[in-house]
Amino acid sequence: MKNCLLLLLVTAFVYTSQAQMDASILKDIENVENKVIDWRHDFHQNPELSNREFNTAKKIAAHLKKLGMEVQTGVAKTGVVGLLKGNNPGKVVALRADIDALPVTERNSLPFKSNVTDTFLGTETGVMHACGHDTHIAILMGVAEVMSKHKDKINGTIKFIFQPAEEGPPPGEEGGASLMVKEGVLENPKVDAIYGLHINSGTPVGTITLKPEGIMAAVERFVVTVDGKQTHGSAPWSGVDPIYISAKIIDGFQSIISRESNLVTAPAVITVGKITSGVRFNIIPETAELIGTVRTLNPDMRTHIMKRMNEMAAGIAEAHGGKATIEWQNNTVVTYNDPALTTKAISTLKRVAGDDKVLDMKAVTGGEDFSYFQEKVPGVYFFLGGMTPGNTESFPHHTPDFKIDDAGMLLGVKALSQLAIDYLNN
Repeated sequence: MKNCLLLLLVTAFVYTSQAQMDASILKDIENVENKVIDWRHDFHQNPELSNREFNTAKKIAAHLKKLGMEVQTGVAKTGVVGLLKGNNPGKVVALRADIDALPVTERNSLPFKSNVTDTFLGTETGVMHACGHDTHIAILMGVAEVMSKHKDKINGTIKFIFQPAEEGPPPGEEGGASLMVKEGVLENPKVDAIYGLHINSGTPVGTITLKPEGIMAAVERFVVTVDGKQTHGSAPWSGVDPIYISAKIIDGFQSIISRESNLVTAPAVITVGKITSGVRFNIIPETAELIGTVRTLNPDMRTHIMKRMNEMAAGIAEAHGGKATIEWQNNTVVTYNDPALTTKAISTLKRVAGDDKVLDMKAVTGGEDFSYFQEKVPGVYFFLGGMTPGNTESFPHHTPDFKIDDAGMLLGVKALSQLAIDYLNN
């Protein structure tokens, strides 16, 4: 009987200690919040484009070195990796933040608004953290600072991965998660599991959303080259109009989604985002170029859609006397949350945020190159609320009006810290 009572007391103690965050860690997380906000504002005011995050990387590396970590720079061009070894042996868990900004001109009145300009694909543009990567950097720097003070509570090693070029490297360059993997970021020491997050401007602060298995889409970039025959704009019958053919191809592509794709199985999207052709109002040009993206969450649908796009572009062009070819570039595979790891992560996240604040979600057709890490090791990716509670309007990602509430970042620090501790210590 005494043994049974002792077992019950021990079990109750373990459950209670696991049900709450360690008080000393929680205090340090709360104390680092102002620093996290300041870091975020600094990165927001000083954004850098993909594969050009030189000053961003310097600031990150200096911070990690100050914390006493082993730091590696120049990973995948501008990436930074910090290694924090706990006082006790164990597994290796990785935490990842992306660090690049977008060629978007900011349009709001924030006191830390970006006024940076740069050249992107030959065009001068504003540069803005229009997807929240500035918050991701600041959150992970906060986690690094907190965890460096609690090595006695870490059974194993935490690898902090600050990844460049998540939005995609410039044409002709390698970059992003795939290059990091290629260069061995998941080795030496070998990573056993990885976690990442993304701030979301449409989800209220204090809320976390995620799902097991496919959470974000595979992303393909395509370039359609249409060849016609140049002629005077007043006499289209004497040439072959690549602009007209392009319009028919775009229309045909949408029929692949609306009439050939079983959208009950999974969503899919074909978008043409750029059309280039011609130099003058009265000249039918010789060529046209269409650039766009395909988003899929099902491998069979991906194969079918790409096959049909190749066939349709060539067939439509030929029917109108021209030619068309497609070049493909894979940007990401499906972001796949390991089911077993996700179940454990949900338990951790509910303890951190509250049972009613961790919500199931549907898969989205956005893409994330975090998926390349998940191809190699089990991983979990989740969304963190960044919209001011009570707001009726969100500020969409990748737009000049994008906006995030600083209050959302504290939960991010708590979530990643506890996920790392729970994985290593349990």
